[in-house]
Amino acid sequence: MIFGRTLAAIMTVTSIAALTACSRTPRPAPADPTAAPPAGLTIGIAQYRGDEPAHRLQATVRNQGPHTVRFTAVRLESGSFEPLPPAAFDHTIGRTPRTDLPMPYGRARCNPTTVPEPQPSAVIARISLGDQPPHDVRFPLPHPDPLLSRLLRAECEAHIIRQTADFAFGDEWTHHEGGELLALRGTLHVTRRGGTSPVTIQDVGGTTHYTVDPRPGKRRPIATLEGNAAELAIPVEITPGRCDAHAFAEAKKAYLFPVWVSIAGGETRSLIVTPPKKTQDAMLAYARKACGVPG
Repeated sequence: MIFGRTLAAIMTVTSIAALTACSRTPRPAPADPTAAPPAGLTIGIAQYRGDEPAHRLQATVRNQGPHTVRFTAVRLESGSFEPLPPAAFDHTIGRTPRTDLPMPYGRARCNPTTVPEPQPSAVIARISLGDQPPHDVRFPLPHPDPLLSRLLRAECEAHIIRQTADFAFGDEWTHHEGGELLALRGTLHVTRRGGTSPVTIQDVGGTTHYTVDPRPGKRRPIATLEGNAAELAIPVEITPGRCDAHAFAEAKKAYLFPVWVSIAGGETRSLIVTPPKKTQDAMLAYARKACGVPG
């Protein structure tokens, strides 16, 4: 009898361990559906330029009610993005036209061939008024929310492209004299990941700080990775998009280069290619030299 109880206990512990091992990302507890927001308190979302590379949103809190509200956490709840733990705060907000609370958001839930339809979303805030204990309140977002729809499309288009090919800037960059400014020459590499469909690079775009000119000239489309090819190197020239000192101080999106691609003659989609830190440093050093801006 003792053996049977011991065996049952071992099986129970083993089952719990197996269940725990399968739960890679614990999902936050759902918001209390009976907890209504305080009068005059609303929350939306926004995204600044600096939020994009950080994969972050702003919970935009507007408090036009009579209560001072203490916030201890916010998170995005959406069927279109993987759940993340709440962003923790200890922030008390009185009457305000708008106060922003930053919160990360998870990876988009994509499939290999099509961009999915946006799912209903909400901001979940853990709040308290006065002496009441903190509790979760759900603030539904407009559906479909235009910002989340754009972010979902951008990530899922990139996901679809990367089923077939990867894109990366090369490591070697050189200067040459090109008119009034130095030009930085390098390559954009396309590497096949799967399938045999031709991959056509329609265009390569610049950023807030750099202009990109795929060589030779400005013909479109630029190049094609044929179905029997494993890789392709596209020569590119980079010049400064602007030379004022303020531009170098506000380089939040300086290295997010858009590339437009079509696969097997299908719809043109886009993805963002970000150079590694070593290449970013080379671009910045070149731009300072070309613009005559001190380091």
